[in-house]
Amino acid sequence: MTEPQMNLPLGQDKAFESDVMLSKPIQIVDLFAGPGGLGEGFASSGKGTRYEIVVSAEMDPVARETLRLRAFYRLLKLKKPERLVDYYAFCNGQAETPYTEGSKAQWHEADAEARCITLGSEKGDAELDEILDQRLDRTRPWVLIGGPPCQAYSIVGRARNQAKADYSPENDHRHFLYKEYLRIIKERKPTVFVMENVKGILSSKVGGESIFSQILQDLTDPNKALGDPEPGIKYRVCSLVTGQSYGPGEDVDEVDPRGFIIKAEDHGIPQARHRVILLGIALDEEGNIPEHGWIPLIQDQVSVKQVLEELPKLRSRLTKQADGNEAWYTEVANQLDDLRAEVDSRTEPKLAFEMDIIRSGLLSAPVDVGALRVPRRKGDGCTGDVALDRWYRDDSLEYWLNHDARGHMPSDLRRYMFASVYARAYKTSPKGHQQFTLSGLAPAHKNWESGKFSDRFRVQLEHLPATTITSHISKDGHYFIHYDPKQCRSLTVREAARLQTFPDNYFFQGNRTQQFHQVGNAVPPLLAHKIASVVHAVICEKTLGAEGYQRAEVEAERALG
Repeated sequence: MTEPQMNLPLGQDKAFESDVMLSKPIQIVDLFAGPGGLGEGFASSGKGTRYEIVVSAEMDPVARETLRLRAFYRLLKLKKPERLVDYYAFCNGQAETPYTEGSKAQWHEADAEARCITLGSEKGDAELDEILDQRLDRTRPWVLIGGPPCQAYSIVGRARNQAKADYSPENDHRHFLYKEYLRIIKERKPTVFVMENVKGILSSKVGGESIFSQILQDLTDPNKALGDPEPGIKYRVCSLVTGQSYGPGEDVDEVDPRGFIIKAEDHGIPQARHRVILLGIALDEEGNIPEHGWIPLIQDQVSVKQVLEELPKLRSRLTKQADGNEAWYTEVANQLDDLRAEVDSRTEPKLAFEMDIIRSGLLSAPVDVGALRVPRRKGDGCTGDVALDRWYRDDSLEYWLNHDARGHMPSDLRRYMFASVYARAYKTSPKGHQQFTLSGLAPAHKNWESGKFSDRFRVQLEHLPATTITSHISKDGHYFIHYDPKQCRSLTVREAARLQTFPDNYFFQGNRTQQFHQVGNAVPPLLAHKIASVVHAVICEKTLGAEGYQRAEVEAERALG
């Protein structure tokens, strides 16, 4: 078997902007789709013409509403752009539904594409199989994408599970939901698959054995993994960022699992999100995969401030007391004054100086608290980068969507104010009891001084990519404090969505908690877009051969001038 040299260029979209060599879009099946971050990256690739989503399956009915609405937008853009006015009328609050008689056909098509399906259940599996029987053309190249739920693999999830007296990893069905993914690979034989999960999967064990090693082995030979004695299609599982790969029958102990981790901040994503992403490529009759040598492209980091600074400024709401602009100003000013009285200008001059600057500027603090729709001004949301602005911004929007500030009680406003001013002074977020030393800052945690809660309150530093946006953001905002002290709050859904690289016209459905949960669980669409470009390159060479690949590359260079 030929050993491939898979050095794949996340972000090197240039070589395959032209799709002249493939006569039809590549089909996509998206499992465990969430609100559609991974699918969005693929569906938007090549100006939306490289791929078509056959079906997206998601068990959460609210996330599925978001998924369906986005599918509707893409279908209008591709098939009936003159009716995009219906989508924007809904986004801009001018219509109660996103469709009219003129776009109802695309709404029904979106409804058929984005499905509420519980994979792993008898009913859900049967429904998915029926859809694939009807809609998937297996004579054409197609790609399976998705990531099984991560709660059983994540370090936080495992800690919670271990606290349960009757918990047994061997009996946790979530550990084995990847086998539903595996079943589709075995039976439907995708040309390529892309599987995503949390970094914690690398250290997760069941019965004392590495779950990741088992998954790698199973993915390379699905028939064997599922107990089918018949020989079936086999795959090589490749890293998207290193030359590492693993094929059927090879020694899994020689694999360095860390080679499959993608660090999103190294690829132009404004967030330090580290995820395991596996690229599986079907072997040909000789047991080979395309071997074209790609060169990895590392991009400059994008900071939190770059993508959030030009959004409308909001103040937090007040809880535990009546809310209002004057009440909020008085509360925040009093909290800051109390903190400033404890800071000695001689021993902590930087902190004292920043507190004085913020105090003098509080009169110009924002008074708007945000809403599902916040008026948008011309030029709002610009990042200073042409490519990023093209990705995020949409001048057809009259409103910012999902930009609604949470309410915070006075004790948390005190902590948020201190933390954000501290970060401005020292370019780092304060940690636990060692930095939260002023009165009224320590929360009522029995183990506060143990060090276990050192990041309980964390500022998203303006000059760096954000820390990982997780589903925990749906519970409270303590880990996601805005860098601007004058706003004194946690991030909004839209700000979290921007850090996840969702375009501004991506409208999250459900209540605010549900919206946060969707954003936190998603794959960054811009990262998925870059992965989609790599997959397209693989399929071009696999389908057309090296000569076809080169012709497509030349055509792309001509198209780009």
